[in-house]
Order: sequence, then C-alpha cells, then structure tokens
Amino acid sequence: MPGSVLNAAPATVLPQSLCRTFVHERVYPLIENEYKNGESQRSVLATNSRRRWRLAKRLTPSALQTLRDFFDARNGSTEPFYFYDPYDTNPRFSYDPTGVVTVGRYTVRFEGDWNQLTALGRSEINITLVEVA
Repeated sequence: MPGSVLNAAPATVLPQSLCRTFVHERVYPLIENEYKNGESQRSVLATNSRRRWRLAKRLTPSALQTLRDFFDARNGSTEPFYFYDPYDTNPRFSYDPTGVVTVGRYTVRFEGDWNQLTALGRSEINITLVEVA
C-alpha cells in the first residue's frame, strides 16, 4: 500500500552498562479538550501505554566510546534497537547481547541529542529511550 510505514526492525541491542539513575515511565496517549469554564473532555487514543526510560550513566572512557559508537551507528534517534529492562527480564537483571530472548526486551529508539558531561576519570551521560513497537 503506498504511503504505509513499515514496522521497526531492530538488528542490535543497547550495550550493557550500569546506570546511576534508572527511571521507567508509562504514558497513555489521549486527546484532551479544555473549555473556558474549566471543564475538560478526554478520550484515550490507545489501549496500551507507551514506555519511556531515562538513564543516567557514569562511564569510563572505553565504555563511553562504546556507547557513543552505538549512538552514532543508529544515527541518533533514527534507527530502532532492542533494550532489556532489567526489572522485566527473567531472571531479573539478566542481559542477552544477541537480542534472542524476548522476555523483558523492548524495541526502542533514542530520544534527543547526545549530552555528555566529562570529569576526571569518568563521563556522565543522560539518555532517554522511547518504545516504538
């Protein structure tokens, strides 16, 4: 069908590294109309929530370079990839670098630009991942 958008087809997994901060959000998209008298009318656009993860990582130079190369290979927020939520995997906090295990695996993309703060010995980055499928 002309004009159809293909589903995301990830081919790789986000490299594993420890997070200083790990935030998991769920958002239900909706339409909201607000009226002048203070009333509002809402309707849900989807029955499933859209997940988002905000991660802060303090990395060594080699781990930072690995993550930066991964970000650049995905062209920033252009290409999807797999991410394992450590709280959803079985057993918890397990990681599959091949992306074969489906439990706890999400198809995501980066949101926003690369943001890095460099200090002595380590660099800190903040990344946001958004579920796409």
